[in-house]
Formats: sequence, structure tokens, C-alpha cells
Amino acid sequence: MRAERDEPGNGSADAPRPARAGGPGGARFSRRPPRLTRDTARPEGGGRAAAGDAPAPARQWPLLAVLGVTGLGLLVVAFDAFRVGALLIGLAMIGGAVLRWMLPDVGMLAVRSRFTDMFTYGGMGVAIVLLALMAQPHAWLKIPFLDDVLHFTVR
Repeated sequence: MRAERDEPGNGSADAPRPARAGGPGGARFSRRPPRLTRDTARPEGGGRAAAGDAPAPARQWPLLAVLGVTGLGLLVVAFDAFRVGALLIGLAMIGGAVLRWMLPDVGMLAVRSRFTDMFTYGGMGVAIVLLALMAQPHAWLKIPFLDDVLHFTVR
């Protein structure tokens, strides 16, 4: 097994590289990575969200749903409705966390481990929603101690 892994051209860093075509040995050298890597695992749940014979958008529907709602939120922000657009963006992130939790395979929405993805998407979503609700003027959500903290730090 060790000898097979260390053969030239298998991607081993310690293995000597054969000469290029036309070189002294006449062997060919490929710069392509090996077909099967063994050092980096795909994220848990990173498989296709639909069957392999389905078109690419159907296989990646969880990611496209999150990106679609986020894009809609950005469009709403561009048309001067900041609070509603930011709420849509935050809810898209929370939706991504829920999809990551509920579905066994979410395609490219899976970046890290399931727990880390849920924590990251959910935390960012909650933070964006809270900031959108507290945005001035005429905040929809008022947290009294934050006004005191702001006045203490800005003095």
C-alpha cells in the first residue's frame, strides 16, 4: 500500500517527479490533481439535494432558495425599503440554518460540519434581523440598556 501511494505521478510530495515528455526518460508528467483525494472530507450533508440525473439547479435548490431570498432582500433595500430588505436577508440566513438542520443533503449549502453551518447561518441571521428591527429612525424594537451603552461610549 505504501509503495503504491509513493509511486511517481500519484501526487505524493516525497515522490520524485518523472521527466517531462521529450525528457531523458521519455515519461509524461501530469500537473492534474489525483482523481481521488484522501486528505479532505466532503462536509456532512454535502451530497446532492436531488437525484444525480436532475439538472444542476434542481440538485442545488437549498442554496438557490437562500440566495434567491437574499437577492430579493438586496433588491428591496435598493428600492429604499431598508428595514424590510434587511429582514428578508436575515430570514434567508435563518432559513438556511433550518434547511441545514432538517435536510440530510443540502448540496453546496453545506460548507462545514452541520453544527457549525447551523450556528453560523443562524447566528448571522438572528443578528441581521435584530439589527434591522433596531435600525433608526423609528425602531420597531427598543432595547433600553443599548441606549445607555451608546450614550456612555459616545460621550
